Amino acid sequence: MPEVIFNGPAGRLEGRYQPGKSANGPCAIVLHPHPEFGGTMNNQVVYHLFYMFVERGFSVLRFNSRGVGRSQGLFDHGVGELSDAAAALDWLQALNRESKGCWIAGFSFGAWIGMQLLMRRPEVEGFISVAPQENLYDFSFLAPCPSSGLIIHGTEDRVTPPSSVQKLVDKLKTQKGITIEQQQVQGANHFFENNVEELIGRCGEYLDRRRADIAAGGGR
Repeated sequence: MPEVIFNGPAGRLEGRYQPGKSANGPCAIVLHPHPEFGGTMNNQVVYHLFYMFVERGFSVLRFNSRGVGRSQGLFDHGVGELSDAAAALDWLQALNRESKGCWIAGFSFGAWIGMQLLMRRPEVEGFISVAPQENLYDFSFLAPCPSSGLIIHGTEDRVTPPSSVQKLVDKLKTQKGITIEQQQVQGANHFFENNVEELIGRCGEYLDRRRADIAAGGGR
């Protein structure tokens, strides 16, 4: 798995990149939790999501946003981090010009950044949003949400209570033309301690099912 450095809006960004099994295979980026609370590309949920995509032949990138690890710049409360994510996706797509299909996955703060990026990139066919923090961040930009995806969270999450995630799901489910699937991991806290294996298994099952549906001519 090569270490990579690529240019971002505030300087160089550090990442880990795994090329896919074929030139026209799908690609994905994985976005990490809040930098000021220890979020990095090596977070265990981010790490395992990365390899979930790798195992399915995706070209995958995870990276440290500005000010994290060896990435240059300073934390920018989401504005700059969204620009970093857009630059990361640009870099990934430039390496995979023949790629068919693109996915965005994010965890916690990264889920918020990922869903904003989704609004800017109509080519994205699906997303996985792990423990999105509806209680802390404004998700009103999802009007309408441009593609179908999975929202998955723990039943014992004290950082983002299930009731707040439910508000986001309920709002998105009223939109036509997309399908939002919600799953809960029983007993899991916000960080999925002791529940990462189940989390990744469910995300992988969802990804396999969606990819099969898209290949069969199903909708986004």
